[in-house]
Amino acid sequence: MKNKAILEGLLFVVGEDGLTLEQIGDVLEISEEEVKNILKDLRHDYESDDRGLRIDFLGNKLKLTTKYEHRDYYQKLLMNPETNTLSQAALETLAIIAYNEPITRVQINTIRGVGSRDVLRKLVAKGFIKESGRSDLPGRPILYETTSEFLDYFGLATIDDLPDMREFMEESNNEVGETDLYEAKYKEN
Repeated sequence: MKNKAILEGLLFVVGEDGLTLEQIGDVLEISEEEVKNILKDLRHDYESDDRGLRIDFLGNKLKLTTKYEHRDYYQKLLMNPETNTLSQAALETLAIIAYNEPITRVQINTIRGVGSRDVLRKLVAKGFIKESGRSDLPGRPILYETTSEFLDYFGLATIDDLPDMREFMEESNNEVGETDLYEAKYKEN
């Protein structure tokens, strides 16, 4: 059935945001009853022991999640030194959170200039950041902050042990400023 495959893809694409029955019906242009039938069939497929995923109804949204009984393997993967390296995006995101915590995803995205949903999900899974409540901003977005695992990983006793960013900004400005680059270019010629 084509709609079942489309539904599976939709749940994968939206990730942790999930979809309501109404949203699925709107996208597939089918009734809510038809959505429930497709969903029931897809959930049955995932009940098989040879599948690693399942569909959960969390809050009022459907989400594609991993099977709880496989959690030891996921933990093993996250703790493996070969897969436990931090990407440039993860390091940027961690720095933004550490220097501005608590902070929302939208605020992080604004500072980075790109979306950070997947990076945040990985950092939460690795235990470097955690949800620390809800902001008073419209929509009450989730606030993120660093954890003791973050401090341990970077060898910090407290978040106050982070280097002062003003020092980096001053060094950066002294080393290469816009005026210096401009003058250096014309001195060469």
